[in-house]
Amino acid sequence: MTVIARRIISVPERTATETWEVISRLLAPDTGSLAARELALVTGIACSLITREAMTSPIVLYGTGPRVRIYCLYNEDAVEGDEASESQLSFDATSGDWALSLPCPDEDLAWVQPALAAKCTRISARDMESPVEDDANSEKAVVSASEMDLEAFFKS
Repeated sequence: MTVIARRIISVPERTATETWEVISRLLAPDTGSLAARELALVTGIACSLITREAMTSPIVLYGTGPRVRIYCLYNEDAVEGDEASESQLSFDATSGDWALSLPCPDEDLAWVQPALAAKCTRISARDMESPVEDDANSEKAVVSASEMDLEAFFKS
């Protein structure tokens, strides 16, 4: 499974809302798409997690293409920006079937999970200290070469 990572400058250089806007545009570049609307629905919850610095663990997008992991840079790392990697993806990560997993402090899962479920079905939360689910053997994660956009793959 191919994994593409991005590191987004966050607090204090950007507000949590600005950070989520950058992440949303990265994942759903077509602002009129259903995916962009779904990401907008969870802005308040995502911003809460950003301010809790949960995104030191990755946001993970599972889709029909490469897996995307997004981390946020905080404090000195955000100010310096040396580790930032905010370039646009060479493919639309939310085209087709996709799901997004947000990292969350364990003590917040009790309210975050139902709040996300009330907004949409594609976006969920997991304990930020738990390892990311490896579904490389699941049917959803297996993509044949004929289904993959190889040109986009090699541009990443």
